Order: sequence, then structure tokens, then C-alpha cells
Amino acid sequence: MSTPAPAATPLAWQIDKHTEHNDRLMNLELSADFPYEVERGDVGDALAVIALRESMRRDLEAARGVRVRQAVELGATWNEVAAALDVTADDARALLRAWVDGQRHLHQIDVASGRKRPLGIDPEEYAAVLALTELGDDEARHG
Repeated sequence: MSTPAPAATPLAWQIDKHTEHNDRLMNLELSADFPYEVERGDVGDALAVIALRESMRRDLEAARGVRVRQAVELGATWNEVAAALDVTADDARALLRAWVDGQRHLHQIDVASGRKRPLGIDPEEYAAVLALTELGDDEARHG
């Protein structure tokens, strides 16, 4: 049975594997008398494509918040970020808030458990990211 790729699997590798399986599935649409020898897909290819798409969807979804943060820190306005996401500026801010809240929670759990190098975002960084959400729709971060 196919399952999504492990979390640390590079997206480029997943895309390459998806292309291989998907190409074989697309070959199923070719006529039986297609003049060239092609490899045709099977159930394993279909399941692999489903699992890889799910893995890539999760990876891309998980990276949204950090990329929004980077865009605003690099000088994008909320209206620009919103246009890139095809949402409103308030929805883009909400996305960043949800991401940073998750990162803060991750940090708090790691600190409470005594982890030497906690993951997530410490309180100072958390405040700095939240400050980005206070920028106006057409206001770019300075410095």
C-alpha cells in the first residue's frame, strides 16, 4: 500500500516520482495500437500518485506560513501577499497568525519538556512576527 512520503522527503524528489507514475497512468489513454512501446500504469501507479499528491499537498500547506512571513519581512505588502494567495489581506494575516501561534505552541512544549534546543518560535520572535500583522494593507516593512 502506498503512503505519503516521510516528512523530510524533498519536494523535488516527490515531484519526480509523481511524474514517473503519472506518465504511466497517462499512457493508459493511448490506443492499443499506439505505434511506440510505452509502459502502462497499474494500480500501484495510481496509489503512488494519490499518496505523493497528498504528501506534496501537506508539505506545501505546512510551508505557507513561513513563506508569508518571509515575503512580508522582505518588503511585500499584505495586499501583495493576499494577491499571491488569492485571498483577502485579512485572510493572509490570519494565515500568518495561525502559523506563528502553532510555532509558539511548539516552542512552549519543547521548553516545558526540557529540550535543549527547542523548536518553534520564542516569545521575542513571536512578538516580532505578530507585529507584521499590524502593518496596513499597502504598508511595507522597513529595515
